[in-house]
Amino acid sequence: MFRVQLRNELLKLFGKKRTYIGFGAFLLAQNAMLLSFHFSHWRVRLEKILELNGYPIYDFISALTVAIIMLFPQITMLMPLYACLVGGDLVAKEYEDGTLRMILSRPISRFRLILVKWCAGVIFSIILVISLGVMALVFARLWFPWGGLFVFIPEPEHIFSVFDSATGLKLYMVAHIFLSINAATMMTIAFMFGCFNVKPAAATILGLSFLLLNLVFENLPFMQDYRQYFLIHHLRIWICVFGQPVNWMRIIESLIVIFTFNLTTLIIGMIGFHIRDIKS
Repeated sequence: MFRVQLRNELLKLFGKKRTYIGFGAFLLAQNAMLLSFHFSHWRVRLEKILELNGYPIYDFISALTVAIIMLFPQITMLMPLYACLVGGDLVAKEYEDGTLRMILSRPISRFRLILVKWCAGVIFSIILVISLGVMALVFARLWFPWGGLFVFIPEPEHIFSVFDSATGLKLYMVAHIFLSINAATMMTIAFMFGCFNVKPAAATILGLSFLLLNLVFENLPFMQDYRQYFLIHHLRIWICVFGQPVNWMRIIESLIVIFTFNLTTLIIGMIGFHIRDIKS
């Protein structure tokens, strides 16, 4: 029955037009960035960095490198927005539409209902990230040649790495596994707020506000020594994949923190929904 309920929840989720807003925004943003990459002088700085370190320019100004560059602004600005939008809608929208009481009249516990909806949100998050990565790579390949991967992130991870095309593609796919975890975490934050008596828009805004406050406080000069206490720091594990060597201890530590955070957030949402008076 859980599988049937999850299937129905997914049909309901992907039957809404607003679910596809994020996919359309990624499509427009990536093509706009590719146009600016192609017709501007953005590559001059990268070429200088590669030349100074003795690497051939045309081997690494490639589709893989451009795809990674395109991911950063979208992951920072767009992915949290659309993950929180769906997370805030999953429960709060049902209450706003007046269908929640009808659903709970069936022989299903509140905990199970929340779990089914959360699983549907996780699946959406994974599909969103896969779509983001595939679109970035496909569109970048239309404008740039296939070649090696160059990753340069001075702050805060201090990464300078070059890879051949085969290794670069593998790391690109591994990074999207961690990005899926990030998107699911962002969705879970808004989902928790949506389990309480708030409007869908309020749940989305609260989720985004939590992430934004983490980002702001982490970048304050006097908070540099406390970065490990902020969620955003741990969500950057997808960048650590490109380190040489890979800091696996940092990745494992952050995965434990993210898992614990998601579990705690989900339990809080379940408790809030369980004690909530749906009839009022």
